[in-house]
Amino acid sequence: MGALSHIKVLDLSRILAGPWAGQMLADFGAEVIKVERPGCGDDTRGWGPPFVKDEEGNPTDAAYFHSANRGKQSIAIDMTTAAGQELIKRLVADVDVVIENYKVGGLKKYDLDYDSLKSVNPGLVYCSVTGFGQDGPYAERAGYDFMIQAMGGLMSVTGDPDGQPMKVGVALVDVMTGLYACNAIQAALLHRTETGIGQHIDMALLDVQVATLANQAMNYLVGGKPPARLGNAHPNIVPYEAFPTADGHIILAVGNDGQFARFCKLAGVSDLADNPAFATNSLRVENRDDLTPLVAELMKGQRSDWWLENLSECGVPCGPINTLDKVFDDQQVKHRKMQIELPHPKAGTVPSVANPVKFSETPIEYSSAPPMLGQHTDGVLAGIGLSEEEIAQLKAEKVVA
Repeated sequence: MGALSHIKVLDLSRILAGPWAGQMLADFGAEVIKVERPGCGDDTRGWGPPFVKDEEGNPTDAAYFHSANRGKQSIAIDMTTAAGQELIKRLVADVDVVIENYKVGGLKKYDLDYDSLKSVNPGLVYCSVTGFGQDGPYAERAGYDFMIQAMGGLMSVTGDPDGQPMKVGVALVDVMTGLYACNAIQAALLHRTETGIGQHIDMALLDVQVATLANQAMNYLVGGKPPARLGNAHPNIVPYEAFPTADGHIILAVGNDGQFARFCKLAGVSDLADNPAFATNSLRVENRDDLTPLVAELMKGQRSDWWLENLSECGVPCGPINTLDKVFDDQQVKHRKMQIELPHPKAGTVPSVANPVKFSETPIEYSSAPPMLGQHTDGVLAGIGLSEEEIAQLKAEKVVA
């Protein structure tokens, strides 16, 4: 039994941030019902290639969709119809959580906003994910990860100092918003356990981006100077970046003065650690322009494997810069079982990336791959009391599929 096996979730969201939160809850054991548009479903089903292929080699859903929807049931309902809205309300009456990521006010015209649904289910925890939140001068705008990375400052601190600002290589704002939303939902459920009262959670991509600037935000707020792009260098620790070796590049991540001394000894320059300009991390940060070229020249003297083996042996943090094929072939990644295989109704099995949470008492059990569009429509509707005849009629009227 999963930690959240007593929780039911209605996931009205699509793309990434909302579905990521729903997938987290499903991983933790919640029953998650994903409501999709008949005919096309979640936009990301078509965001390929690559596509998962069935056993005959025909494409099904995009890999992108599979990244955020495992363990869910899919029901296809046309919420623009009165009958579809009534079905969703019947489902809401029997769930604990609703997740949605429509534009501000977008569900009100269907009577599926929080104020409408809390009258159906007073204990409902309703999580809204938008670009800019439910209020403020930008509330009506659409928000997407790329533009939020730019507006929220992440791109201003990412990239080479002499190049253009760069986005992160994954939709990190969406993923982080999904994680915050999942945390918030669980907190609201705990509050409901104590009080019996549900609530509305207002999640904004821009808020999350600003919040996750972490030390860079505090560096600005305390120091008063906007941080600049440093490439792979760290604003508060030196040496801490990618360095060239005799045959490639590796990461050297010296986190304290003892590690710096051990690095210098291994590199054959013990006196460098005693240099008054480099004796402490604060001094190394102040004098990074002098120290970094020295370290770079030392690193070029040996091959990557030599550095990785010997730095690890003497307790200096380091690591290779892996492509994804090497990531999933890494012995530690394999040991931690970060790649899993899930049963799929048409493809047999599909690969997936495991949840990183390791529970001791309620371990995650992966029951199914992301669903085919409308795969569970009949079962879900039967579960709220509809007969086979009623379901057939709704299909004939194209309310469900």
